[in-house]
Formats: sequence, structure tokens, C-alpha cells
Amino acid sequence: MTTTKPKAAAAARIGASLAARKRGELLGLLRPCFVRCGPWLQAGKYLGALASDLPKRNGWTIAQQVGDQAPLRTQRLLNRAVWDTSAAMGVVRRFAVAGLDEAARAQGRRRRLAVGALDETSQVKQGTATAGVQRHYLGCVGKVANGITMVHLAYVREKTGHALIGARQWIPAGQIDDPGRCLVMGLPPGLEFRTKGDLAIDVCTEVFGDGVQLDFVCGDEVYGACTRLRKFFEGHGQGYVLRVPSSFGLTLAAGVRLTCKQAVTRLLKPSRRWEIRSAGTGSKGQRWYGWAWLATASPRHHLLIRRHLSTGELAFHYCFVPEGQAVSKSRLIRAAGLRWPVEVGHRWHRSRHAAFSWLCSLFLAGLLLRVCPASAGVEAGRACPAFA
Repeated sequence: MTTTKPKAAAAARIGASLAARKRGELLGLLRPCFVRCGPWLQAGKYLGALASDLPKRNGWTIAQQVGDQAPLRTQRLLNRAVWDTSAAMGVVRRFAVAGLDEAARAQGRRRRLAVGALDETSQVKQGTATAGVQRHYLGCVGKVANGITMVHLAYVREKTGHALIGARQWIPAGQIDDPGRCLVMGLPPGLEFRTKGDLAIDVCTEVFGDGVQLDFVCGDEVYGACTRLRKFFEGHGQGYVLRVPSSFGLTLAAGVRLTCKQAVTRLLKPSRRWEIRSAGTGSKGQRWYGWAWLATASPRHHLLIRRHLSTGELAFHYCFVPEGQAVSKSRLIRAAGLRWPVEVGHRWHRSRHAAFSWLCSLFLAGLLLRVCPASAGVEAGRACPAFA
């Protein structure tokens, strides 16, 4: 960075010093996850390369950045070195959540919502020997292609920042049921097929085990339509605001059974039942929608409906608010509007690459949250890409 402005230069020096200190602190916490010192030191070098301004990241450019003659050391770290990936991700998760909570307290935002945002992300991947790779619909390219899909969970602090804190790779049933392919792909014996909703349960179980407290969990129709996932959240007293399809059935307060679409047609025709509110700030400014909600037979469940002001398109959110928590349409709208950070573009690869992408994301998040004002719209969950 080159600048002639004293304040900008001072901020850059402070930011660089802070980033170095935080990187050292986190790498120290990660030391028990590595059997040998060599891979741990290489992990620190690799992380520094991910956080740098390299225009292109691959084995050779990263090797040049960290001072290695060839990419063999980094390849060994990611493919063959012995270290506990799950434990490393747990360290990153706790560090990320603590950092965002600390930033929220420093900004005087203790009462702001803490939301877990679920979403799946696909990535094009060629070949047939990699676990999870098969032809299916990939949202990243908008068509059926060869690739992998992962389920992610982001920790979102309202008006503070966000960071990815959990992930699971979806493995097709056809690969799990074929012992020969399992052996070639390195899949563990006894692996059972898990739907995306089941993977979300696995991720949230880990997160809850780390003591992470969420006001709500948000997700799209893939997760809202999963009965097991909703029952899991309700059994743990975890509130949720989950998108559901228009055909989703619910029992209203009068005991009438209707689909979401039928409920809107019969009960929300008067315009006075709708309220114009913002779902938060997006890339093009405030995201204004019409909102309405309906009570159900359960005092803890509600249907929140969002209507596009131009097209009239409807989106339905099935909501659960645990006993003892405040129930208001405003609070549910705020939660529904916090789902978008998990959709911020990430380039994810194998699980071990994901762990280091989290680390890189966290360093940038910690730096930005300390040198940028809260009103600057900091996106703390923007991860640096790992290489394929």
C-alpha cells in the first residue's frame, strides 16, 4: 500500500500490526491440533499467503510468496500431514464468535441479534475420483454440471459482521453405497447418507456444543421443509426463521388447515394488513418489502410473509420463538433480513482448505472490525480463496 495521507498511513501501520498479532495469537491456539511442529509452521506461512494481496493463488504462487522453492510443503500440509481438522475448525469457530461478540460490545450493540445463517454452496469440480463430485444442479453456474456441494453456517452479528463457523460436505448416496468408490475416494467405513437438512443438524450440534448462543437460525426452503431439522431446533429451544414453499401446510389459530398460499389469499387481501419495512442494507441500499404475519394454533409459531413491492412475489418464513423470548413482527423481520451474509461468494475446496479459508477470513474480520466504523457496512465473513 502506498499513500501520502498521514492518517491513512497510520491506519495501515496499525492494521498490519494488529493483523500480525492476531495471527500469532490464533496460530498459538492451533498448536495442539498438529502432531509435529513442521506442519504447524507451514500452516502459518500458508495462512499468511492466503491473507496477502496475491492476484492469483495456486501452489507455485503461494510457494513464491512464503519463500519455498516448490509447492511440495504446502501440498503435504493439505494432503498428507497429520493434524486434526475438526479441532482446528473448532478453535477458529470459538475465536471468530468471541471476536464478533467483543466487537458488538465495543460498539454498544449488546442487544443486536445474533443469527446463524444456513445455506449450501456449490463449486464446479472435474474428475470422478474426488468425494462428493457428481453431475447435479450447481447454483454457482445455474445449470447441471460436475461439482461438489457443501452446507455452511455463518455467525451473523447484526450491524457488526459475520464469519463462517461450520461446514459439511454433501456426499451422494450412489458413492456411499459403492464400497469400491468409497475406498478410492477415501470415505470412512460405515458412512451413512445425509440430506442437506441432516448435515445442518450435524453442523448446529457442533456449534451448540461449543456454547455458541443464537437468537435465531435462518435458512431457505431446503432447511425449512426439513421436519427433522425443525424438530431438532425446537427440542433444543432454538428459535428459527426458515423459508418454506407456498405449499407448506400450517394450522391457523382457528384450527383451520391451509397452505401458505391459501392463507395469504384468504386472510391478507386488505392492504392495511401489510407493513413496508426494510430487510436491511444490501449492495444497492435498503431492501424494502411489504411484510405481514399470521398467528398459528401454536403461540410459539408464526408465519411471516414477505412481498416484493414491484413484482408482488411472495416469500414465506415459518418462525419459532422459544418460551421466554420476545415475540414481535419487527424482531422476526430483522432476523429474516440477516440470512444474506452466508450467500456472500466463497471459493471453497476440500475440508482442510476450508479450515484455512476460515482463518484468513477471521484475520480480515478482526482487522476491519477494529479500524472501520460500524456504519461502514463491514463484511467480516468475506473469505480469501484457497487453491484447488
